[in-house]
Amino acid sequence: MSVGEEEWARERAWFGRDGEPEPGPLARQFADLTRTLLDVTPTVAGVLKLVVGAATALIPDAHLVSVTLRDADGTFHTPVGTAPIAEQLDQVQYDHGEGPCVESARPDGPAVGWSQDLGRDPRWPAFGPAAARHGFHSVLATALLPDARPPRLSGALNIYSRTPGAFDARAIDLALLLATHASLALAHTQAVAAAELESAHLRRAVDSRDVIGQAKGILMQRRGITADEAFDVLRRASQDLNVKLADLAKALAARHTEVDLPASEA
Repeated sequence: MSVGEEEWARERAWFGRDGEPEPGPLARQFADLTRTLLDVTPTVAGVLKLVVGAATALIPDAHLVSVTLRDADGTFHTPVGTAPIAEQLDQVQYDHGEGPCVESARPDGPAVGWSQDLGRDPRWPAFGPAAARHGFHSVLATALLPDARPPRLSGALNIYSRTPGAFDARAIDLALLLATHASLALAHTQAVAAAELESAHLRRAVDSRDVIGQAKGILMQRRGITADEAFDVLRRASQDLNVKLADLAKALAARHTEVDLPASEA
């Protein structure tokens, strides 16, 4: 086979019969992960668990995986990890303020931090030897992009290996892709949660307005007063009884044949 034929064969390996690219196993796994992250997982914890599981499955020699999140006050915590030792190694970094997890989790930190020989890495004199004593000699951390909206919480995807020199360029690329997927999914999840909360708040506001209107109507009919006067009765009774106005109105509307407000409140 000539050089030209070999090149053509390699090109055809990437394309289907109709000239469309055929995704490989890795591409299909990322496509499946994207669909799952955006369509199935409604919570932050669910998103992080999926990403941690994907990192364990996709990155060779990923013996421990965790996620660091940075709170609004600048403190760090590990909400998800594949084993308790992952949280312990993360905590060593939090306590000493050193290591790739805390560095990548800072908003102004590097996108990637790693070491191929933690026991001898001079950058992290507390964390490196501690990790090596537990049998972990390589680490890779990739930043989770902070949300565009305040408080712009940030974080990192952390991968530990017992193998020295474990993480090559391909592993770093995979970790960056997973961190990007996690960042987008987290932003989507938080946006959905915010929208649901806003919707629920609006529903409660409409329900409250409706029940207050019913209570006002009952008082207007019962006492022959105006809408403003009826609302003033409800407001003053709410203050005197230390009951929310909407709750008071709901009780009056539901049990209007049994409940009435004192005449002196009018």
